[in-house]
Amino acid sequence: MKNFSYIILSTLVLFCNCKNDDDLFIEEEEELILTENIETYNGDLVENSLVFAVENGGSKSYLLDKSGNKVKEWSFSDNLGNDLELLPEGQLLGIFKVDDPAFFFGGYGGLIKIINDDGSTDWEYEYASSNYIAHHDVELLPNGNVLFLAWEKIDTPEAQSNGVSTTNPIYPEALIEVNPTTNEIVWQWRSFDHIIQDQNAAASNFGSVSDNPQLIDINYDVIDNGDLMHANGIDYDSDKDIIYISVNYYSEVWVIDHSTTTAQAATNNGGNYNKGGDLLYRFGNPSAYKNTEGARLFYNNHFPNLLEMNEPGAGNILVYMNGVNNNQSVVYEFEMPTNFDLISNTDNEPSVVWSFTDAELFHGRISGAVRLRNGNTLIAEGDYGFWEVTQNGDIAWKYNGLGPNYWRCYNYNLDDQEILDLNLE
Repeated sequence: MKNFSYIILSTLVLFCNCKNDDDLFIEEEEELILTENIETYNGDLVENSLVFAVENGGSKSYLLDKSGNKVKEWSFSDNLGNDLELLPEGQLLGIFKVDDPAFFFGGYGGLIKIINDDGSTDWEYEYASSNYIAHHDVELLPNGNVLFLAWEKIDTPEAQSNGVSTTNPIYPEALIEVNPTTNEIVWQWRSFDHIIQDQNAAASNFGSVSDNPQLIDINYDVIDNGDLMHANGIDYDSDKDIIYISVNYYSEVWVIDHSTTTAQAATNNGGNYNKGGDLLYRFGNPSAYKNTEGARLFYNNHFPNLLEMNEPGAGNILVYMNGVNNNQSVVYEFEMPTNFDLISNTDNEPSVVWSFTDAELFHGRISGAVRLRNGNTLIAEGDYGFWEVTQNGDIAWKYNGLGPNYWRCYNYNLDDQEILDLNLE
């Protein structure tokens, strides 16, 4: 159902078996007025919840109802560095762009903020210098600390001595955890501590890539600007104390042990899994570690979204696969293995339990998906807007954003504490 401004939800006319016309009762019809942005609305399938729309690199965000109305809007003095999340007590956690960064790539930020409902800043932390910058994604951990992605600069001589085939500096990924009460960095993980290369026997980290799936082939995708990995999303599993990282240029999701100390995270031992900061697991693209088994599913990817206990499919993970190989995006739901194993030349890929695609679903950048309480999946197609689809693949709802690009969307039910604390009228 497309290009309409309203839909009649119900018109009920009840006729009594009476002779007297006075006994005829007509109930007033109810109308749901839909905005011009709504291109599909299937009232029997759509969930009555709110969409938190995060514009890509913009200076605003808003809550959207399923009729297409913006029920609350926020504007910011700084442009978003991508992620923004709604917290209880009406607060927002987001990553914003610093002025005049020493280096940057798409999705750069450098400034982490917690913003109050009145627009004032509750907490601010800058992570940007000539050697590092925060980017893309930020997560509030159950312990109250803030976790985010960062690029760190490795100068050319150091990169070359470690076997990187480059004539320029490189910018591999790091994870940084900050205590917002003290502004102290309490934990970090550096991808550069866990690399391998098979191109220069005289340099460090030389070895067999295929025999070491727990390590990162640092020469998998060397590009001139040095942005080798371009991670773009994180999610935290509190039950297992692990972190999922979407690594766009490797077309993979990596799993990192968060239970380590910072010192252990730089090694291959320690932590709950006794593997230090080595990759516990990886999936999406076996060719990234020269694995001869397992099918490649990802051609660029975003938003590793772990499904929570109150969501259908709890424990599984949703990933938006951009599909730059054939201009066709796919949302996958994976069942995570009980035990994380990475075995050479073995199919290490997880099981696909659900997926959705459509001839009209494609964006090669940004985007993501979340699971709704009724089992539907809400998809942010970055250059279009939002889809709500059922487990059977039926399209329940589509919202055309008519202009801005969308980093992601999040879903909130009307009785969620984050919504109640906003005191919406």
